[in-house]
Amino acid sequence: MSNMKRLSRTVRVGNLEIGGSNPIAVQSMTNIDTADIPAVTEQLKALKSAGCHIVRFAVNSMEAVKAIPVYKTVTDMPLVADIHFDYRLALAAADAGIDKIRINPGNIGAEENIKAVVNKCREKNIPIRIGINGGSLEKELLAKYGSPTAEAIAESALNNARILEKYDFDNIVLSVKSSDVIKMIAANEIIASRCDYPLHLGVTEAGGELNGTIRNSIGIGALLAKGIGDTMRVSLTADPVKEVYAAHRILRVMGMESGISVVSCPTCGRTKIDLIPLASRVEKLCEGIKTDKYVTVAVMGCVVNGPGEAREADVGIAGGNGEAVLFRKGQIIGKIKESEIEAVLKDEIMRIINE
Repeated sequence: MSNMKRLSRTVRVGNLEIGGSNPIAVQSMTNIDTADIPAVTEQLKALKSAGCHIVRFAVNSMEAVKAIPVYKTVTDMPLVADIHFDYRLALAAADAGIDKIRINPGNIGAEENIKAVVNKCREKNIPIRIGINGGSLEKELLAKYGSPTAEAIAESALNNARILEKYDFDNIVLSVKSSDVIKMIAANEIIASRCDYPLHLGVTEAGGELNGTIRNSIGIGALLAKGIGDTMRVSLTADPVKEVYAAHRILRVMGMESGISVVSCPTCGRTKIDLIPLASRVEKLCEGIKTDKYVTVAVMGCVVNGPGEAREADVGIAGGNGEAVLFRKGQIIGKIKESEIEAVLKDEIMRIINE
């Protein structure tokens, strides 16, 4: 993995800075009618608890706009208004206190509408995220490239950024997404080489929890490994909270976020311990432990390779027949009963955290 992060310009979204040398910000989006204040409030709380940093929601009516001041009182997460077609909703959302506006300038209408949004956002010091999807490119670009290629997607985003720049506005975040992972990666690489705007990463229409996590892990992970990306959303056809958990797992795997990472072996004929449900329980246990340290926990099936293969783990177990060996940094420090594994691992993890 590259240690060099693309140095983008810094953009402030509410109380959060993104871009520059700031950590990758995790985003999600509510999936409830934005005007339903009680339901959205509960979802905002759940997202915050899961570790979400920025939340976007659809603003498709004046009722949704009227809810924005309420949500500003129930969460400190920056809020992003997702606007399509009606530029007046963007103006109203800005006046209502929104922290960022997401638009596709191509569907806002006449250029004077875009200018009105730009002027309002400059007045309120609100950044604009230009969001381009492979499925909604301009007809001219489709005619030029023949299909929504990576080059077409990137050119659309840069062209739309120039429209905002024309009105002396550069408080911009760019996002180019596609359900085609390879196109998504290539489009972001093109943009990263041609401007210094912060980039929001994600694979759109990625699918359900499993397939969607795989697609996003490949697309987002490939870009993060090259130092590209400032914010991210793991789009899933699932509870938005699961998007947040998946995003944090990706960041931990990439070594870009502290926390507890669990590694476990795939099991084989030597395994004498009921490892598969055990590994799931240990993962769930570790999800509930918050720490600003990097801690790796290993759950291995046997002592033949366990401590050796997981020697870099801070703590781990290798199963035997009704028991397990406990090891730290590859060194065996004792034996424990199978029934004691989770409790002992938790104690060891807390000891490491408090050292």
